[in-house]
Amino acid sequence: MIAAAEVEEDDVLCVRACGRNLAVFHIDGDYHVTDDRCTHEEASLSDGYLQDDTIECPRHQGVFHVPSGKPMAAPVTQPLRVYPARVEDGQVWADIPE
Repeated sequence: MIAAAEVEEDDVLCVRACGRNLAVFHIDGDYHVTDDRCTHEEASLSDGYLQDDTIECPRHQGVFHVPSGKPMAAPVTQPLRVYPARVEDGQVWADIPE
């Protein structure tokens, strides 16, 4: 999906895979993969503000807990879809259902 080295520590990148935009996060040495689209309105979370293990949407400042997808601050109320991620041979991979 993406080389692990491309996602710097405490950063997020948007990747196109399996017909969708995904956000790949590198937080405290772990990698997390979520949908890149905010559940409140169509905004790219990879353009948002990452602080610790939360991402703030750039459009209306809703906040999600990255590892769980749980909404943490209004106006978001719907959880963010999170995909199991792993690193194999230097690549970040996610288990995305078809």
